[in-house]
Amino acid sequence: MAGQTKPANSLPDLTVRQRLLVRATECFSRKGYASTTVREIVEAAGVTKPALYYYFRNKEGLYLELMQEAWKEFDALLERAQKESGAVRDRIARLLDQAFSLALDRIEVARLTYSIYYGPPQGAPFIDFDAFHLKFHEVVKGLVAEGIRKKEFRKGNLEEMSWLIIGAVNLVIELQICHPEMGVGRPGLARMIRLIFEGIAARKQEKKGEWG
Repeated sequence: MAGQTKPANSLPDLTVRQRLLVRATECFSRKGYASTTVREIVEAAGVTKPALYYYFRNKEGLYLELMQEAWKEFDALLERAQKESGAVRDRIARLLDQAFSLALDRIEVARLTYSIYYGPPQGAPFIDFDAFHLKFHEVVKGLVAEGIRKKEFRKGNLEEMSWLIIGAVNLVIELQICHPEMGVGRPGLARMIRLIFEGIAARKQEKKGEWG
């Protein structure tokens, strides 16, 4: 997964700020936060140190900005999923598909997040990753509860049903990060979600109101 940093002139249409974010993400992902220097970031981005200091003040500010941008996008997905109408299973499937697509678009950020969350913190500024995971769980749990009320899903343990659903997308993302040759992609994720929905679908008698 490690690779050479692309030359700065391969990003001609990006602003200085965007180039810094892109190259910093690549450097952090490849070398780790602590081992990456400001000099390496600005050389990879093809800019000067004052440019980095102007936009982000320092390496810590740059790291926080790139992480916060990614999580803001993810948070927006969660907000939309809660406000949408329609069948609950379709809304959940769409949320998971969009979450996986976001991870693919931000694969270097996802890789960096996993390495810091599951490994040494590398001296990186603290980010409450658990808060994002728990919000994801709460949103999915709320959707599952709505699905039960609407009799799309059978009655069951909300916590377990929600973690089962989230586990599917987490697994697919981790495969993409750690073993891309084994990745199942969006089609595989969709198949897994359908299998889960088959398992938690309301039984016929439940749909008719004959709850046991």
